[in-house]
Amino acid sequence: MHFTHVAVVMPAYNEVEGIRGFLDEIRSHLAPFADRITFVVADDRSTDGTPDALAELADVEVSVQDENRGHGPTALAAYREGLALSPSVIVHVDGDGQFLGEDFTRLLSAWEREQADVVHGVRRGRTDPWYRRMLSGAVAALIAVHAGRRIPDVNTPLRAYRPEALRVLIDAVPADAVVPHVHFSLAEARGGFAVRYVPVRSIPRRGESASGTMWGAASRISLPPARLRAFVRVALGEVWTWSLRPGAPLRAVRRPADALEPFAQ
Repeated sequence: MHFTHVAVVMPAYNEVEGIRGFLDEIRSHLAPFADRITFVVADDRSTDGTPDALAELADVEVSVQDENRGHGPTALAAYREGLALSPSVIVHVDGDGQFLGEDFTRLLSAWEREQADVVHGVRRGRTDPWYRRMLSGAVAALIAVHAGRRIPDVNTPLRAYRPEALRVLIDAVPADAVVPHVHFSLAEARGGFAVRYVPVRSIPRRGESASGTMWGAASRISLPPARLRAFVRVALGEVWTWSLRPGAPLRAVRRPADALEPFAQ
């Protein structure tokens, strides 16, 4: 396995506690297989100094967003910046570090071996609160009905993309999409993309805090935070409008013709 240039793109928000160690771990596992690794961190206006913690790293490009827009738009911004580097392969992962470095090697090995357009890292052993696991299960069931088959871990943030295939998906999804990976997964299944799935281990968020900052803190009785409940309403409306309803724009997405040819690293 060998790659000329691997771009690892990640959205981040208030991850100063663990992000640098996470990058070090990814780098140590991928370096033997890549001539060049570039980390592209799209920072969603962190308030804890996350960009400053990465400023001195030569292989890290930090792009601070103009405003705090949430995970989806920031992930899409990271993807676009990664594509601009013309890498051999693009790997996406969230900045909270809920994966192990060794699984990045497994992901790319499967991507190369299977000549895939995309490889999804299917999370095992998730430690998320019950309501987030329930939400993931409900979304997976809904998507399976419309995709005609079950898609494992439909919203997984750990993915390896062939740039040509990713461009088609990026161009089809609005820049402010709150759940781009749900749209991607459904379009990939419908549009004939070569998708492969690799089981990966999910671990708690790195750093002293056991939970991420995206949804705010849960209540003592562990009910879904109000911010998450509001997000779900917005996300469901977005998925219906862009991916599920008859005539939805993403229904027309198809695997690009140039992705049908064997690719070089």
